[in-house]
Amino acid sequence: MSERNETKEYETIETEVALGTVHPAALEPYRLRLFVEDEIVRDAEITVGVNHRGIERIMEGLPVEKANALTEKVCGICSNAHIWNSVLTAEKGLEIDVPPRANYIRIIMEELERLHSHLLYLGHGSEVLAHETFSMRAFSIRETVMELLRMIGGNRVQYGASIIGGVRPRCELGHGRLVKIIEGMDLIEKQVANFTDRFVNDSIVMNRIMGVGKISQKDAIRLEVTGPSLRATGVSQDLRTTMKEYEDFDINVITLSDGDVKDNILLRVLEIPETINIIRQAIKNLPEGPIVNRSWEMFDTDTIKSYIEVPRGRLYHSYRLEEGRVRGAVIRTPSMSNIGAMQLACIGNHVTDAQLCIVQCDPCFTCTDRAIEIINKK
Repeated sequence: MSERNETKEYETIETEVALGTVHPAALEPYRLRLFVEDEIVRDAEITVGVNHRGIERIMEGLPVEKANALTEKVCGICSNAHIWNSVLTAEKGLEIDVPPRANYIRIIMEELERLHSHLLYLGHGSEVLAHETFSMRAFSIRETVMELLRMIGGNRVQYGASIIGGVRPRCELGHGRLVKIIEGMDLIEKQVANFTDRFVNDSIVMNRIMGVGKISQKDAIRLEVTGPSLRATGVSQDLRTTMKEYEDFDINVITLSDGDVKDNILLRVLEIPETINIIRQAIKNLPEGPIVNRSWEMFDTDTIKSYIEVPRGRLYHSYRLEEGRVRGAVIRTPSMSNIGAMQLACIGNHVTDAQLCIVQCDPCFTCTDRAIEIINKK
């Protein structure tokens, strides 16, 4: 056997590995280009836009009630968040007071949707980890949430709960519904605790995700990462703590510090009991009274802006009203900035971990497929 020539120089060859536009682990269309040297990712590029639907353009000129309903189509997972924020935009511009009971019901719906989103994230994340058992357990726990949302809004997705001035009559929470929500929270809390114990004590899973896809706090702030992915780097930022709608609630903002796939997963696991606690607070302190205020008048407004905290981070809606119709609608979802940061998360990791690096922020590519870059060629 000949000895290896230690003085020989070996040529480094860069290889491009392309994923998409459809990848079985992501379930939504996008294109990921990985530039690899010796199986290590040296650079990455994500392209979205495959599923562009032009929702903001369709909203142009619609009566505001119809435009609000259309925003639910932006995303099935966070449909309640979109219609709630769109309705809040109108209510701020028209100076409409929402009945306290309606506001509490909106919060219950939003926090149930947060549970839905986080559990879906754990299910799909486990699929990317190739751990079907954990994936099926997460989806099984999620079923309780889906049925509660169906009970309140009539659908498992796109419930149409919020309307200008409050919530729809079908979303009123009587005693029987409240009891079912309480029972559901008790069951989910117990099941998630069991899931968490099994997950964090699985050495194979933890070794697979620890230190992978790490983003520093400095880079997270620079790239405007938002939501759980920002809190996973140690930044204590949650818009719910500043929203007037949540001013009566005690909210514990959870942070971790490693900013890797492990912390992105664990942070959402830890947020589930906190979300359950908010729902319990809302049920315990649910005010009496009407659930909709119909004593308001339509008038023209300047551009109105509204930010809320949704499962993936900060959601922005804006438009102005002219004769009751929407003009200049803009929607910015948290995935817009989070996905861009995931390009950086890929660099330095093994090519087989790239998909983990991308999905750790719980990206919604369909939500993001509305951005248009306009280049001024003057």
